[in-house]
Amino acid sequence: MIQGAIESNIYVLIDWHSHTLKLDAAKVFFTEMAQKYGKNPHIIYELYNEPVKDTWQQVKDYSIELIKTIRAIDPDNVILVGSPHWDQDIHLVADDPIQGFNNIMYTCHFYAGTHGKFLRDRCDYAIGKGIPVFISESAGMEASGNGPINYTEWQNWIDWCSANDVSLISWSVSDKNETCSMLKTTASSEGNWKEEDLKESGIKTRELLRKQAEKEK
Repeated sequence: MIQGAIESNIYVLIDWHSHTLKLDAAKVFFTEMAQKYGKNPHIIYELYNEPVKDTWQQVKDYSIELIKTIRAIDPDNVILVGSPHWDQDIHLVADDPIQGFNNIMYTCHFYAGTHGKFLRDRCDYAIGKGIPVFISESAGMEASGNGPINYTEWQNWIDWCSANDVSLISWSVSDKNETCSMLKTTASSEGNWKEEDLKESGIKTRELLRKQAEKEK
């Protein structure tokens, strides 16, 4: 998948998808990824998908070790650092960011059915203190991945990202039995999906992608 993204000339985010600290294993993983793909400008590294119970100091210390590991091989590509409480405590990051490295950004995750203005306010606080923010996971329903889609709040987030030049990634291209999965089980694994292959989240996400593509023409 990584090689396919590179060949298609699109960015690919390599995510260590964990909820607990596993530094030694993560070092092995990111060493391999940086050696294999780090020469390509398409690569973005996400060090820790969603810290849950770890403090910011613990996440910070872990991230610094991994940044050193990656930068010894790949000096340039963007590295994404998480924050406590499922990537919601970015205001803590803003008061004590990592120093001494370039091309570091900090992640925030939102699910519009659960996370509203309070989380955007935290992001505004971080941006106001010069913290680069990247929404590396987001969707329109509740944080569980289920429940109804809150289209109003989802659009509020999309508008906020646009106004602040913040990138966002939608979760997820999957056919699981959950609201956040974008595909119906009838969707082909080869792509070329029609609207009838998409669930609500997939229809909205494709609409967003197409609007962005039109802007960039």
